[in-house]
Amino acid sequence: MAGYKVIEAIELFEMLANQKVVLVDVRNESEVATGVIPGAIHIPLALIPVKHDTLNKEETTVFYCHSGIRSAQAAAYMASKEHGQVFNLQGGVLAWGRAGYPFA
Repeated sequence: MAGYKVIEAIELFEMLANQKVVLVDVRNESEVATGVIPGAIHIPLALIPVKHDTLNKEETTVFYCHSGIRSAQAAAYMASKEHGQVFNLQGGVLAWGRAGYPFA
């Protein structure tokens, strides 16, 4: 799907350390209760079409979910709404956890 870039967990970790990033968790409530990537905001995938205008089009935005599939849908949607820098975390929280990065 064009319009967004796919990144690995290490790339996200470096982005979070070096620049302002809006990190959006699109999982459902029960999944979020198990832990989130530090600094993330929660907007369930089903609410992205309703809440997309609450995200600044000029800011770098990274979407993630459990494995990267739902977040790819969110990233594609946001890219179609002409958001500038849109990324999807490949492998989602599974990849983040496998890489040894922390959860909040």
